[in-house]
Amino acid sequence: MAEYFTRFSCLLDVGTPDNAARALDLYNTLAAENAVEDPPSEGFLLSIEPEHGGTQLWMRDDTTGDPAHVIRFVQRCATAFGLSGRWGFQYANTCSRPRPDGFGGGAHVLDLATGETVAWTYTHGWLAQVLDGGDPDA
Repeated sequence: MAEYFTRFSCLLDVGTPDNAARALDLYNTLAAENAVEDPPSEGFLLSIEPEHGGTQLWMRDDTTGDPAHVIRFVQRCATAFGLSGRWGFQYANTCSRPRPDGFGGGAHVLDLATGETVAWTYTHGWLAQVLDGGDPDA
């Protein structure tokens, strides 16, 4: 049986070491909220690593993760810490065995000041749209 995974690794600069420490509380709150969902989404790992500096949060999957969960967390950090500018990340969808639908990925960009999505793409949907004769730039 094939297993499907979503992989990612990204950073978010929250401005100060104090904000980074406070972000851990936001992460724990979001994880607790996620735990009561039915079913709970895949989470992600979060840490403050010395090689990334004391203001950067390192978010990554733990074998597999949920990009939507990461986006919700970044939106909460942006609101809590008054972040601005654009932030984005990309992810890969993969499979433990070769499958026609087993590979793809996407990317998502947020405006941190508003929390709104600037742009996003998902390659599986894009490929199907173009193969059906749709506009590759839509």
